[in-house]
Amino acid sequence: MDIIHTAIWVSDLEEARAFFVDALGLEENWSFTLDGVENVYVGGEHGEIQLRSASDHDGPDPDRETIDHIAVSVDDADAETERMVEETGCDVIDGPLTIDAANAHVSFIEGPDGYVVELVEQLD
Repeated sequence: MDIIHTAIWVSDLEEARAFFVDALGLEENWSFTLDGVENVYVGGEHGEIQLRSASDHDGPDPDRETIDHIAVSVDDADAETERMVEETGCDVIDGPLTIDAANAHVSFIEGPDGYVVELVEQLD
């Protein structure tokens, strides 16, 4: 058994693509529209995020009580945080900081619709 994807609603599919694909560097793997809902799957080698958008769906209102964050792997959390801020104007929620218990250097940034994205650099 393995995790395949996590689906999140987005208010603006193009803004979400610009953040997750163009800026963050995830691959747009496939997409389809069903019953007026656009579904775009972005990700990497080990899983995907399903971006869902529909004109008749209320915009998402995520909070860290419901979904704390979405984690993605990066080679250099410091450099990636700086680059994402420069390219997207996103806010840094926390970090960069080292979490010894996870053997990782991480940063938390705010993505589209208020979703928090954790940039995770595994330490040796």
